[in-house]
Amino acid sequence: MTKIYNTNNELMFEDENLSLRELVDKNKSNLKYADLKDADLSGAILSGANLSGADLRFANLFEADLTGANLRHSDLRFANLREANLTGANLRDSDLMGADLSRANLRDSDLREARLWCANLEDADLEDADLEGANLRHVRYSSQLVKNGGINEQK
Repeated sequence: MTKIYNTNNELMFEDENLSLRELVDKNKSNLKYADLKDADLSGAILSGANLSGADLRFANLFEADLTGANLRHSDLRFANLREANLTGANLRDSDLMGADLSRANLRDSDLREARLWCANLEDADLEDADLEGANLRHVRYSSQLVKNGGINEQK
């Protein structure tokens, strides 16, 4: 039996015939505050998903498609987002401390006020991303990030 709980440990969804990835995909429009820590969602198609406030700590989202996903206020600490497609994603106020975003596509994404402390952004594409107020302390990045870089206007 596959189950998804919210961050208050209340049952959100369950299905005895679906894998976690399938259950997440089936309910992707309503995963607000879902507890998906340590989940293996590598390669998952989560475009347009509502994962606002979700707990995705240590989740494996390698090569996941999160195009246009709502991840506002999500906890993505130490998540594997290598080569993930986050084009147009809303990551505002999200915690991405220690997350691996290497080679991720973050074009047009909203990273305002995001906590990217110690995140890996090597070879990430941040063209037209909004980084206003983002915490970029100790971020690992390549010179391409600076060249293509998003907006980071400190107040």
